[in-house]
Amino acid sequence: MRVTMIGTGYVGLVSGACFADFGHTVTCVDKDASKIERLQKGEIPIFEPGLDELVKDNVEQGRLFFTTDPTAAIRDADAVFIAVGTPSRRGDGHADLSYVYAAAEEIAGLMKGYTVVVTKSTVPVGTGDEVEAIIKKTNPSADFAVVSNPEFLREGAAIGDFKRPDRVVVGTDDERAREVMRQLYRPLFLNETPIVFTERRTSELIKYAGNGFLAMKITFINEIADLCEAVGANVQEVAKGIGLDNRIGRKFLNAGPGYGGSCFPKDTLALMKTARDNNAPIELIEATVRVNSARKQKMAQKIIEAVGGSVAGKTIAVLGLTFKPNTDDMRDAPALDIVPTLQAEGAKVRAFDPEGMNEAKHMLKDVQFASGPYDCVQNADAVVIITEWDQFRALDLDRIKDALKAPTLIDLRNIYSPAEMKAKGFHYVSVGRV
Repeated sequence: MRVTMIGTGYVGLVSGACFADFGHTVTCVDKDASKIERLQKGEIPIFEPGLDELVKDNVEQGRLFFTTDPTAAIRDADAVFIAVGTPSRRGDGHADLSYVYAAAEEIAGLMKGYTVVVTKSTVPVGTGDEVEAIIKKTNPSADFAVVSNPEFLREGAAIGDFKRPDRVVVGTDDERAREVMRQLYRPLFLNETPIVFTERRTSELIKYAGNGFLAMKITFINEIADLCEAVGANVQEVAKGIGLDNRIGRKFLNAGPGYGGSCFPKDTLALMKTARDNNAPIELIEATVRVNSARKQKMAQKIIEAVGGSVAGKTIAVLGLTFKPNTDDMRDAPALDIVPTLQAEGAKVRAFDPEGMNEAKHMLKDVQFASGPYDCVQNADAVVIITEWDQFRALDLDRIKDALKAPTLIDLRNIYSPAEMKAKGFHYVSVGRV
């Protein structure tokens, strides 16, 4: 099938490359000429494990193309995916749909013959109705269907998530559109992937409800971690004990400095806004947003307390800046709150991240960026692990201890054993463990 992807951001690029790898002919369209030029040269603008090879292979096989000109790509397409950004609007937190609506208008003016227009971007309930209205107004004779097909990609594991998903959700009442979507995802039938067909508005809400629930689950275990510290329990063992219950599940029960990234912060705010606008406020999600925001400041205070109650004049080494490992994404990363708080209290911050420092340099001021973890901790008064990159899981602890002025390590991801760290002579502080 012929597929056009409008937008070459995280979702558009990963989805386009994976559809091409399924055997479809995919054209990715973006208005950013410099980005398209880089992609045509084989340069990937985001860090995602395996994506560079996937793009390279499918370009060489003649299945994946990049262009700034949507004319032929939309005209010849069986399905056109809208995969543009929907950032939070300033002031109210609602998703900014201007890029989605602009894409819909452009598609309407160029489509020929029956075309399935698929909203892949994360959008509030009812957006598909508006996209349909825009296309009808712009091109009254157009033969088309608007489908909701939300993405469930985890940064750092996106290719696997696309090719081996828990489920695929498709929202449409149009039988022709259903058949097109079945053909697009045909390779997944071999793995017996559940394809959930539902109404469009239901599909739109599934995405927000899913992310809202996961954000709530993370926030819940973080609150339990605080209780564990107060009563002398171990949050990792609590998480294991409840996670083995199939009704709860093990995933997203790792206590830490709070959620961040491109989805959870934005989507919880949008869900709050949608719920309030429809006089059905979701108080659990509102509490989740509030608690998660406070969580990051609480982690900064944990660091300050660990070094004696003041960081004034002290050098704090920070390992990990991105919101999670295996990505260069700094959006709403806990480090963006923790580092400035430490600086405001008089600390000098030296930091290292395997992939996120280029992005971090635009977002963090007066930070000294190191060339590696051991360079980062040299002569520091304490070291803080904020992101659990694999290379931080097996550090030479003797070397770390020798490099530090004082053997203080604050582990906000619980990747080391308290007993081991104590045996090594560290003043070791973690989350939800005493």
